[in-house]
Amino acid sequence: MLITTLCLVLSISVSTYLDIEKQRSFALEKLATYADIIAFNAQVSLLFDDKETEKKRLEGFRAATVIENIHIYKIDEFTDEVTFFASFNATNIPPIPTRIGKLANATKPVFIEHHIDIVRPIAFEGITQGYVYIRGGLSALDSYINEKLIINVIVALSVLLLVFLITIRIQRRFTLPIEALTKLVQEVSKNKNYDVHAPHAEISELNQLGSNLNILFSRTKAQLERQKKDELEIRQLNQNLEEKVNHRTTALKEANQELLNTLERMHQYQNKIVENEKMASLGQMVAGVAHEVNTPIGLGVTGSTLLKDKLTEIQAAFNSKTLTASQMEKFINDGIENLDLIYRNLNRAADLVSSFKQVAVNQDTELTSSVNVAELVNNVLLTMKTELSVCAHQVHVDCPDNLSIQSKSGPLQQIFQNLISNSLIHGLSVETPGNINIVFKSENNTIRIDYLDDGKGMPNHIRKRIFDPFVTTRRGEGGSGLGMHLVYNLITQALNGSIILLDDCDKGVHFVIELPLNEGL
Repeated sequence: MLITTLCLVLSISVSTYLDIEKQRSFALEKLATYADIIAFNAQVSLLFDDKETEKKRLEGFRAATVIENIHIYKIDEFTDEVTFFASFNATNIPPIPTRIGKLANATKPVFIEHHIDIVRPIAFEGITQGYVYIRGGLSALDSYINEKLIINVIVALSVLLLVFLITIRIQRRFTLPIEALTKLVQEVSKNKNYDVHAPHAEISELNQLGSNLNILFSRTKAQLERQKKDELEIRQLNQNLEEKVNHRTTALKEANQELLNTLERMHQYQNKIVENEKMASLGQMVAGVAHEVNTPIGLGVTGSTLLKDKLTEIQAAFNSKTLTASQMEKFINDGIENLDLIYRNLNRAADLVSSFKQVAVNQDTELTSSVNVAELVNNVLLTMKTELSVCAHQVHVDCPDNLSIQSKSGPLQQIFQNLISNSLIHGLSVETPGNINIVFKSENNTIRIDYLDDGKGMPNHIRKRIFDPFVTTRRGEGGSGLGMHLVYNLITQALNGSIILLDDCDKGVHFVIELPLNEGL
């Protein structure tokens, strides 16, 4: 409607404007023709000064409705003054004042309100004898314009009414199917009923939209059905999984009962294992023990489970009297392998528990005595002669022969054994000969022990936690991570000393141990 209105207004405005300009031009041309005729006819009247004849001639223009007033002016041949000569006034048109002062400069028609003023010179043989002034009226043009506008407005209103009715018809043709589809979608969204179908529409685009909605409803319904089916299957799988979990949980509880008992005993010794905030927390200790002990226990449980399954098969075959010699032989071989697996892993677990107990046990049970340090170190080296003979590593001891200390020989021996074993296992390479240096110095009622090796050293993240329990670089290769923690506990708790790891070595390690010469001091 807006586009139609704009087009009509534009077209009517342009056509009306062009028509008005055309009618104005036509009226101007008509008046100009009358003026030329009057000027030609008035030549004789001006020459003979015959006013009566000219007036009669002007009365002949009364039939021309476009002419309202006519003035003829004469130029005096002696004074060149312009004087009024004759005039004509149309019916019911009042006379107008003379235009003597405006004649000479009037060269073009002048439009004044609803009039047109035209001036033409009266010439005879090239000499201007006077002027003709004609005033034409535009009332006929105004009436024509009004009638034109009324007709255009009526036509425009009729066209707009027709367009409005057509628009309403087209709108209803489109909106009714769209409203039906909208109600259908709302119904589906509200009631979740995907069995409905969109009705057929006369418009191909809307009909295609309805077909696509029907396809969408069908696919959604199929998807919901698949989803319900999948949910039912998942629910059944969860129930089966819960039953399996309950069975496995019961078996795991039975298999780990000994481990739980061991962990309870370890909790009793936790305050003795950790001396300060640098040591690993209780959670880390239990996690390390569980990691180390759970593996052999788990393998033992696995072996016992396999052995139980084999016994069940043999029993079934025996009861059904189908037991063969090959089955019995295979059962015996598998049983030996499983029992060997159980034995080795239970021994491994027992060793780990024993090592942990050794860390936690109070070392104060041994009595203090005078210990010759040089002899004690030599005894340690003698007991480790087999381990040292495997490789070409050298142990250099710098200790005065008469250096004695009031301390406990058992913890001291264990400290040196663990330090040397760590160097052989973790620091020194079997292919390349290495050196271990142990230097003893007596200073201010204390004995300082510098322990160094020139092995491969240790990473920074291990250096920061070297005395924490269960910290090792050989996890899964036999290392439990309790050796240096045991050394730390023996030095700080059993011997009332201190141990630190220095960072002044390009390679290898450098431990500094300080012990009181007299443990009672």
